[in-house]
Amino acid sequence: MKADSSEGRGGLGAPTNTRWLVVAFAVSLAVLQYVDRVCISLAGPLISKDLALSESQMGTVFAAFTLAYALFEIPGGFLGDWIGPRKVILRIVLWWSFFTAATGWVTGFLPLLVVRFLFGAGEAGCFPNISNAFKRWLPPSERARAQGILWFSARLGGAITPLLLLALLQQVSWRSAFLIFGIVGVVWAMVFAWWFRDDPRTHPQVNAAEAALLPAPTSSGHDHSHVPWGAMFRSPTVWALFGQYFCLCYAWYFFVTWFPKYLLADRGFDLKGSALLSGMPLALGGLGALAAGWITPPLVRHFGLTGARRGLGFAAMAAAGLLFYASTRATNPYLAVLLISLASFAMDLTMPGSWTTCMDIGGRGVGSLSGAMNMMGNFGGVISPWLVGIIVDRNIDRSGTPLGDLIGSVGDWNLTFLITSAICLLGAGCWLLVDPVTQLDLGGEERATSAGVSNPDPQHETPR
Repeated sequence: MKADSSEGRGGLGAPTNTRWLVVAFAVSLAVLQYVDRVCISLAGPLISKDLALSESQMGTVFAAFTLAYALFEIPGGFLGDWIGPRKVILRIVLWWSFFTAATGWVTGFLPLLVVRFLFGAGEAGCFPNISNAFKRWLPPSERARAQGILWFSARLGGAITPLLLLALLQQVSWRSAFLIFGIVGVVWAMVFAWWFRDDPRTHPQVNAAEAALLPAPTSSGHDHSHVPWGAMFRSPTVWALFGQYFCLCYAWYFFVTWFPKYLLADRGFDLKGSALLSGMPLALGGLGALAAGWITPPLVRHFGLTGARRGLGFAAMAAAGLLFYASTRATNPYLAVLLISLASFAMDLTMPGSWTTCMDIGGRGVGSLSGAMNMMGNFGGVISPWLVGIIVDRNIDRSGTPLGDLIGSVGDWNLTFLITSAICLLGAGCWLLVDPVTQLDLGGEERATSAGVSNPDPQHETPR
């Protein structure tokens, strides 16, 4: 994003660019969150060996994190709407950092299950509160690209984690590695608490010209009663957002849970090869999110906001479904990894649109709405690792059962990708029902302004 080089408005002089530092904080937080979340997937075989865990037990551990993450998303987002994102983000990072470190202290299956559940509860609300901060700090025309940069950085953080952890594990045990990651989170929280403000107009580095570019102030502490809960859960668009995000998360969680194991067990890579390749889907996914942030404005100009969002979402998820299916037909392991990674690229083309739609239609309840979407999506992330763990656990006798017959005909891992392919196609259909311009807060004056200016004709909105 380019710095504003204008002379400001109304003779106020050149605006400062402090708002870009908010994006930088969000980017660093997204990277940190994904490092802490993803590191358990590569460390999983070491943890399983030390704690004598089966594949289905590890699948349950993965699912415990995601279940807690999903359940606490709405409270985390709602709390940000109520008291502002600064206090909530600070609590989130300190909480998850403690339980990241605590992962290295566990001695068995049950303690690991409890710690990862509490870790998930701590991370919940992170991205809804980042969206809340973006709505306070960024003009509408800059939000889609900010979301694209955010999700690119988040996926990049996940992509570099296997290499980072592999290097770290050459020096320390997996237990010490989790402690180190936890300490980094505490340092981030201290810097954030010192610098960030909920209201950008109170920040000493924001001048009057930059303040004039920003949205109207939000009064934290008084808006919680205005969250449009009824309108939210009656809206077909909201349920379509929930549905597509459920499908995306179902597919995506495979990359941060079972993908390294798939590379080792089914495609014949060693631990080093698995570490090198396991970040590829996240890296390409990040590029997809970044690309979406840049192609959305021209798409909106040509097709209108509704056509652009629906068209990109449908095409991206449909392509992901076909690519997952194609991976089951690939005999070359490198080709299979490439196809799976391209599916991740396609899926993440929808990420900026998902979160910006929440910002567009959520009104004063943007944190609550984005939290609800992330909650529903992560229920897909609960089911995915649990189901894959059951499918690939060879200690389970499946003989004589319909599932056993099906697995015998297509293979354990191929079955997981066939299921994922069908779910992505379902997600594509959900995008056709999304209306990104109709506000949920029926009493408000805000209109959808993603990638653009005010919206005199919502269906043909153009960016400024």
